[in-house]
Amino acid sequence: MTREAIGEGTTGLPRPAGPAEPELETGGSPSTSGVGRLAATVKRLRAEVRAAQAEADGRALVELAKGVMIERLRCGPAQAARQLTELAAQAQLSPLELAADIVNQAARDQVAQVADDFVRQANAVPGDEGGSGDSSVAVRLRTAECAALAASDTQAVAESLLEHALAPLGATAVAVWAAGADASLTLCGHAGFSADEADRWRYVPPGVATVARHALSDLRMVRIASLAEAGIPSVGHRQTPDGGRIALPAGTGGRMYGVLEICWPQRLPEQPSAVLRQIEALAELCAHTLESLPAAGARHPGGGEAADLAELVDLSEGLYDPALVLTPHLDAEGTLVDFRIRHANSHFLDPAGRPRGAVSGALLLEAYPMAAGDSELFEKTERVYATGEPFRARRMTLTALVDEVPLSSVADLSITRHHGSVLLIWRIEDETARLASLLQHAQRLGRIGGFEENLVTGGITWNGPLFSLYGRAATEPPVSLQDLTGHAHPDDAVAIGRFLRAVLHHRQPASTAFRLMRPDGVTRHIRVIAEPVLDADDRLLAVRGAYQDISSQHWTEVALAATRDQLAHSEQESAERNRLTLQLQHAIMPPTQAPLDAPGLDVAVRYRPAESEAQVGGDWYDAVVLPSKQILLCVGDIAGHGIKAATGMVVLRNAMRGLAITGAGPGQLLSWLNIVAHHLTEQVTATAVCGLFDPETRVLRWARAGHLPPVLVRGEEATTLPLLQGLLLGALAEADYQEEEIQLEASDTLLMYTDGLIERRDTSVQDSLTQLLATAGAPAPTLERRLDRLLTHSESDTDDDTCIIGIRVG
Repeated sequence: MTREAIGEGTTGLPRPAGPAEPELETGGSPSTSGVGRLAATVKRLRAEVRAAQAEADGRALVELAKGVMIERLRCGPAQAARQLTELAAQAQLSPLELAADIVNQAARDQVAQVADDFVRQANAVPGDEGGSGDSSVAVRLRTAECAALAASDTQAVAESLLEHALAPLGATAVAVWAAGADASLTLCGHAGFSADEADRWRYVPPGVATVARHALSDLRMVRIASLAEAGIPSVGHRQTPDGGRIALPAGTGGRMYGVLEICWPQRLPEQPSAVLRQIEALAELCAHTLESLPAAGARHPGGGEAADLAELVDLSEGLYDPALVLTPHLDAEGTLVDFRIRHANSHFLDPAGRPRGAVSGALLLEAYPMAAGDSELFEKTERVYATGEPFRARRMTLTALVDEVPLSSVADLSITRHHGSVLLIWRIEDETARLASLLQHAQRLGRIGGFEENLVTGGITWNGPLFSLYGRAATEPPVSLQDLTGHAHPDDAVAIGRFLRAVLHHRQPASTAFRLMRPDGVTRHIRVIAEPVLDADDRLLAVRGAYQDISSQHWTEVALAATRDQLAHSEQESAERNRLTLQLQHAIMPPTQAPLDAPGLDVAVRYRPAESEAQVGGDWYDAVVLPSKQILLCVGDIAGHGIKAATGMVVLRNAMRGLAITGAGPGQLLSWLNIVAHHLTEQVTATAVCGLFDPETRVLRWARAGHLPPVLVRGEEATTLPLLQGLLLGALAEADYQEEEIQLEASDTLLMYTDGLIERRDTSVQDSLTQLLATAGAPAPTLERRLDRLLTHSESDTDDDTCIIGIRVG
């Protein structure tokens, strides 16, 4: 092409001459500059190239239609061309559109069906849902198919798909991924992405969760409305983060060769079913293209499919495990429906017990109909063949039908794809070996060794654990039963003699325990169990049995017996101690006491010891007439239980009686009693209430040391006396106690008690006191009956001692 032609073609007008040249050199407009003309020329040439490519793709479709007409009309190429032109004019269609219709009618494949559905749906509603543009969907699909088949590489296929079929649908980019045997993805073709972006995504390792990886793993179409919302990376996600994606596996005959991924610049709405079927047709077209790539591994370099199958058969024969060589079995439409068992290797073990010949050549689901059931064997095999990703599992259940009865076995499974075939390997778990292994572990854990002694030949067989049990090397001879006493403790000779007599002479199973004296000086406690083996004539042939090391059990029994003896001795001592404590308490504090001789005053006491002897405590009471004619009333509670509490109670009760002779008031008496508890006992602490009642004046002076206050019953109302200050006895070396007087009236009743009367684990003290006041305020004919009712209606649950002193003013 000449320079003049280039200039003229660039502007579309004749080149100006003369003065125009200097104007271009001194800063004319870009459209009229040399660079502008060159850019326009490049743009025009590119358009011409694209038009030529489109014309070539269309010409291929037209030529294909001519071939159909030649075959149908039995005419020559020239006549077929004239017929095509005339028919297109009569139908008011372009030759390209008519060619697409003829090919669709002749092929009746998925592309034709998709085109018919799409056109039917587009005509049913206003507008073209697929965005047909200047040509029909049939023309676009058939043109894309012709371009893909004529393309030399997958890159050209991707560009053709985008230009002819996907751009009219609103898509702006497309990526064609090839799947590797390790589930990796390789970008084989792309259109609409920059070169740098495609280079960054040239290879996606296994395990990376991309849009294409999800489609390959799920073996279905994946639609992403927005990449930003889904959070899934993929090629071009930086350019269109809010764009939508559709990815679907590209495969034929049940085998997936890669993934077709289509990109939209904006959020992707729901697509019509016709558009989705059009995309599926394009994916199948990509599958045929990817199948021919070297990465697909469809053929062995040394030969075709037969050579690959022969190589896999040879490989299976070199395995020590059962193996099956499978090839896909397709229906008339090219869909995978089953796998053909091409070969069963020499180590083949059928779970149903059938020979190799009964399985070889059969379909997998015919030979193993349960493979589609709970084991999912067929589904796993189908997935391996589709994706090329191996599958391995341990202890998988294989089920076969024998006489319509399902038989199961456990096996380790391995499924791998080799070119166009599948190798299925399983290792059926040997039940005998597994039981033998379990027996070995049981013998080891139980320290058991087995033996068999042939009495006819004199041969003795020991297993490994028995040599270890005896402390003998495996090269040393075993010990005969007749020589057993020579390896045992002398004191066990009688027991071993009875054992041998029962087995060898009476021919009965027997067992005995003895002490084995090993060569290394260690003594082990052994139990031997044996049974005779008789022939058909009831003659003794052999003895078999087992030895078990029971040393741990023996010493455990010895320790347990010693513990039982010690426990029995401790229980006996505890019972004796409790009995003495109870006797001491009853001697000092009888449950009932004779009425106190006090004029104008009724005095009654109640003492209820703990129900359990182990809980015998230190509750105490006292009611005595002093030389001053005043009446001493005391109630106390020693902390703790047992003999210590009982002896502490005796000390404090007797000390209170002796101190009361001095004529001191109750506050002073408790101060002195605190000194006794702190210094003259072994760390005894106690609570107490002390009162001095004057019968002539009916005045009660009282004090408390950490004890519950007395209860005054006047008429039908019961109230507690004020809570005076006073620390419990024995806590400090010196303590002062508040003292108070109360004037009693005729018919008043005063109650002093210990906490065993009201204490509950699940109730507060205040609530228990409220319940006590309600019971104490009820009318009672006598003081004795009132105290008995208090004990009867007591809700205490602590199983503690209880003391009550009641006085009723006459």
